Amino acid sequence: MKKQYFGTDGIRGTVGYGAITPEFMLRLGWAAGRVFAKNGHGEILIGKDTRISGYMFESALEAGLVSAGLDVLLLGPMPTPAVAYLTRTFNARAGIVISASHNAFSDNGIKFFSGQGEKLDDEIELAIEAELDHAKQHMEVVASDRIGKVRRIHDAAGRYIEFCKSCFPSNKNLRGLRIVLDCAHGATYHVAPSIFRELGAEVVEIGVAPDGLNINHQVGSTHPALLQQKVTEEQADFGIAFDGDGDRVLMVDHLGEVVDGDELVYIITRDRQLRNRMAGGVVGTLMSNFGLELALQRLKVPFIRAAVGDRYVLAELQNNDWEVGGESSGHILCLDITSTGDGIVSALQVVAAIVESDTSLHQLKGQMSKFPQCMINVHCHKDAVHHASVVDAVKATEHCLDGKGRVLLRSSGTEPVVRVMVEGEDASVVQSLAENLAAIVSKSAGS
Repeated sequence: MKKQYFGTDGIRGTVGYGAITPEFMLRLGWAAGRVFAKNGHGEILIGKDTRISGYMFESALEAGLVSAGLDVLLLGPMPTPAVAYLTRTFNARAGIVISASHNAFSDNGIKFFSGQGEKLDDEIELAIEAELDHAKQHMEVVASDRIGKVRRIHDAAGRYIEFCKSCFPSNKNLRGLRIVLDCAHGATYHVAPSIFRELGAEVVEIGVAPDGLNINHQVGSTHPALLQQKVTEEQADFGIAFDGDGDRVLMVDHLGEVVDGDELVYIITRDRQLRNRMAGGVVGTLMSNFGLELALQRLKVPFIRAAVGDRYVLAELQNNDWEVGGESSGHILCLDITSTGDGIVSALQVVAAIVESDTSLHQLKGQMSKFPQCMINVHCHKDAVHHASVVDAVKATEHCLDGKGRVLLRSSGTEPVVRVMVEGEDASVVQSLAENLAAIVSKSAGS
């Protein structure tokens, strides 16, 4: 079986629509059902985002699970982190999300959660793979009296709304704040506005009219331009943008300036430290801005970098018994609150910092200075990074930066590309150094 089809370790199995067929989803449901039936009792939750193919895949997945004897609870369109939370709440055997996150509507994928709202154990993942291979030859449907039952959870949204509200200080409210919410026509469209309104804010909504085809289309955390425009037009205090499945968040201050994941992580960390709630350090990635590292140094908060990807950030947090980590894309983890990245919960932590400090998002963001970054993709084999001329060029570039910046060469995992990144105090110097280094990488590949 190809791992690309489904993910259990924090990475959604996002592939093109044509690669995941209803037949495959039927077999996957049956295979997962067989494994979960052998490993204890409990129902399986299924949630999805708003893309049109989710309805078809939900039906196929549901049929596979019940044919293996498992009962299914349908949540309908719900954010990915909501499925993780509800899996724990219902003491379910597992949770499944049908989503392609921030991708276009034409993509879709699958993610599994354990009963604790975390990744599945490796042995369960391997067992599902084995059963999936078996399903290609023969799918044994259980006896008629053992076929699973299906029911829909009608109050799923309300349960998640109350959970999110509980993550905001109970002695505070959002009265007097005007907030623009961009829900990307995705899974947060029917929960996020209610959460912020019930906490007292005046909410202006965009990206809340999903039609199955418009998820993430020129809206959401990957396309913040519309939110920037709306915040300034509405003279709002700030704006919040989620991605299609609600596990990422970016914000926009009252001036229309984007506040990315690195800056949000800093704001959350600083607020926790001021309230003596900071446990341990922070995990970022190789792409986290050098300005974040320096800002955390000033706070005397330890900082380590993981490989790019939320599963690597999660693993480092768990290894160090820390709570806060994230990526510049806006995937932020607060493990003392929930088990996975949650855009709404993360946004509420930032908003709490705004309210507690009685200041603006713009002022909080200004306490961390981001360094200019320049990224150039060089089409070449990954081995080019080990060429002697490239190694020497990297050392020379680092010498020019004089400890006030970073150099990173990273091979793509999906295409023959080496990403050359230089980061430093001066944008023009960073651009020049990156171009020179990229030229040397390209020349070494040719030689």
